[in-house]
Amino acid sequence: MASSVKHVCTICQDDGISNVAVTWCTECEVFFCGDCEKPHRKSRLSKNHKTMSVEDYQKLPAFMQEISSQCKDHKKKYELYCPLHACPCCIQCITDKHPKCHDLKPLSDILKQIKTSASVELFEKDLKDVKENLDNAVKYLKSRIITSNIQKTKAVEEIRSMKKSIVDYLFKLEQQIIYELASKHEQLVSNMDTIVKQMEQRASQIGQMQNDFIQMTQYATELQMYVGLKEIETITSEAAKYIESLESGDNFDEKNLEVKISSDLQSIVKNVESFGDINVNTTFSTLRLKTGRKDQAQHLVPDTPGIEQIMPSLLRRLTIPKEIKPIEIYACLILPDGKIIILDRRNHLLLFSNDGIFIRNVVIFDMFSDPCNACFFRNYTLAVTFGFANKTVLVDVEKNKIIETIKLSHYCNGVASDGNLLVISCTDESTLMNRNDKSHTILKGVKTNSVALFNGNIYGTNFKQNNVCCYKSNGELLWTFMHHDINGPIGISLDIKGFVYTCSYTNNRILVVSPDGKTCKTILSGNDGIESSAHIDINRETGMMIVAHESSDDGNDQVYRTASIFKI
Repeated sequence: MASSVKHVCTICQDDGISNVAVTWCTECEVFFCGDCEKPHRKSRLSKNHKTMSVEDYQKLPAFMQEISSQCKDHKKKYELYCPLHACPCCIQCITDKHPKCHDLKPLSDILKQIKTSASVELFEKDLKDVKENLDNAVKYLKSRIITSNIQKTKAVEEIRSMKKSIVDYLFKLEQQIIYELASKHEQLVSNMDTIVKQMEQRASQIGQMQNDFIQMTQYATELQMYVGLKEIETITSEAAKYIESLESGDNFDEKNLEVKISSDLQSIVKNVESFGDINVNTTFSTLRLKTGRKDQAQHLVPDTPGIEQIMPSLLRRLTIPKEIKPIEIYACLILPDGKIIILDRRNHLLLFSNDGIFIRNVVIFDMFSDPCNACFFRNYTLAVTFGFANKTVLVDVEKNKIIETIKLSHYCNGVASDGNLLVISCTDESTLMNRNDKSHTILKGVKTNSVALFNGNIYGTNFKQNNVCCYKSNGELLWTFMHHDINGPIGISLDIKGFVYTCSYTNNRILVVSPDGKTCKTILSGNDGIESSAHIDINRETGMMIVAHESSDDGNDQVYRTASIFKI
C-alpha cells in the first residue's frame, strides 16, 4: 500500500532545514529537494545514478521501501550474489558468512533485465494462482462451516428425537406396569376385603351371642339353658372351624406388593455412560487448487533439503529388563506422546517410556498365535496382525484390552493406518478398510511384506524381489525402486516430507528412498550397530525414528534383539 508520508530532503535535514523532497536516489538511498538534486545530477560520481520522483517512491509497497542496497551487518554495498544461500552479499560477507560458498556472481549480472525476465511473469502468475487458491479455499471452508452448522442442527434434532422416542417408550412401559400394579393390587385387596366382611359378620354374630349368654344365664329356664348352650356350641364350633380353614390356607400369608425393575432398564443407568459419540469423519477434500511450480525461477525460493542431508543421530537404546529377555521384536512403534510399543514374538505387547525404560505389559494375546506386525491406529489404539489366523485386532493401550477383532480372507502380515484408512497386506493381496464407513476393498495388485500409508498412497516392501513400491489407494502401481544396496527389505516407514525409509535385513542397512522413487541413500549400517534390522517406525511430527535390530550385552557374546531411537 502506497505511503502518504511527506518526505523531507535528507541533505537539508542534516542542516536542520525541512525542505520537502521531490526525488529519491535509488543508489545513494537519500531524498533530494529541488535545490539539492541539481548538484547531485552534475557530480561526476552521481550523475549516472537512477532517481525517481517521491510520488513514484511512495507508490512502492512498504516492505520494498525498507529494502536497502547496503548490507545491514557491514554497512557496505551489496556487490555479489550467493547462489547457495540465494542472497546478496557485500565483500565482507564473503569472509564472515560465506567462506565455503562457491560460484559467487556479480549482483549486477543477477539483476540485469530482472524486470523483463521470465520469472516476473511466472511470479505474477504465482501470485494470481495463490490468490485464487486462497479465495477458493476461503469459499470452500466457509461452505464447510455452513455445512458443519447444518450437520450440528441435524445432530441436535437427531439427539432430541431419540430422547423423545426413549421418553415416549418409557412412558408407555410405565403405563403398562402401573396398570399391571393396579390390577394385582385390586385383586389382592378384593380377596382380603371379602374375607374381612365374612369375618366381621361372624364376629358380630358371636358378639350378639355374648350379650344373649348373659341374659340367658339370668333369666332362662333349665330347658332353655340346655337348648341355648347347644346352639351356642354349634355356632362357636362353626366359627372356630371357619377360622382354622382360613388359617390352614394362605389367607393370612403376608402378600406384599413389590416392583422389580427390568434388568435391561437398570443396565441403562449402570452401563450407558453417554448418549452417543460425536465423531469427525474425514473424507478427501473436494477442493481443487491450482498446483504451484516446484522449480521456482532462478531459485528465488530455497530448495527443500535433499536426501543427502538426511543423517540420523542416535539418542538412546531400549533398556530390556532381564526378566523379559530375550525378546523377538516383530514391530516397534513410537506413539504420539513419545512412548514406545514393542510387539514380541511371544504374543506380548510391551510398553516403554520416552526414555526407553520398560513400563508394563499391555496385553498378552493368549487366544492368538503368529503375530506379524503392528501400527498406531488412533486414540491410543493399535492394530496388530496375526498371519495364519487371518485376523487383525485393535488394542486399547490405556485399558489393556482387545476392543475389536477383524477377520479377513487372506494372511495378515503388514499393517498401516492414517487414522481413517487401515491397510493390511500380504504377498498375495491386500485389504484397504475405511474405518469410518466400515467399507472393505481388496487390492489384488498390492503384494507386499510390510506396508505404510502417506498422503493417500500405499508404500510397501518385497523381501524376495528386493524392491520398494508405491501404489495409489486403488492399488494402481506408481513406481518400483530397486538398488544393489536394497537386499531383503522388510520394515518401511515415511517421514513428514515423504522420504521412504526401509530396513535392508540381509546386508544390515537402513536406507532412505526419495519421494519420487528414483534415488536412495544408506543412512545406517552395521558400522552403526545396526545388525539384522527388520522393523522401523517414524513419528512424523517429532522426527523420531525407532529401528529394531540385534545387539549384545557388553562383555557378553549373547546376541539379543533390541531397538534404537534416532533423531532424523
